[in-house]
Amino acid sequence: MKKNLIVFASLLAAFFLGNNVMATVVVTASATGTATATARIVQPLEIVKQADLAFGNIAAGIADGSVSIALDGSRSGMGGVTLIAAGNVNSAASFDIQGYPGASFTIDLPSSIDIESGNDEMEVDNFVSSLGATNSLSNQGTATLVVGATLNVEANQAPGLYSGTFDVVVAYN
Repeated sequence: MKKNLIVFASLLAAFFLGNNVMATVVVTASATGTATATARIVQPLEIVKQADLAFGNIAAGIADGSVSIALDGSRSGMGGVTLIAAGNVNSAASFDIQGYPGASFTIDLPSSIDIESGNDEMEVDNFVSSLGATNSLSNQGTATLVVGATLNVEANQAPGLYSGTFDVVVAYN
């Protein structure tokens, strides 16, 4: 049996050496994987004004006062102002926001602005929002924002139509 094994091994060696066949084993210490890179550019946020912030008709008195517009559009006066109902139009500001469905976004309101009539001015402050500082768009990619504020009226404020603008900034979060 030993003799047969030696003969078989010799024949096997002669076969490989005679046919120039070499057995090679390659071992490496690394491997390669492949991945795909993707990106989706979504539509930018849009904000469109639907209604302006209107404090309505006011009579200034002999003392400082203020007029506030609530989120439901109602107004209230304090101090030396009288709210005039005749021909009055008051409203909270309203905006429609549109963007990527379900995306979160932030709102930035001004701390205060001035509205002017000629050389006279009044300060608007205490801006409030119907949404929080961070929000999410609906599954349709929409949201509605309502903004109220307070108008500060000085004693004996000069008559006139006062106006000014303010920015509401929305940004993806």
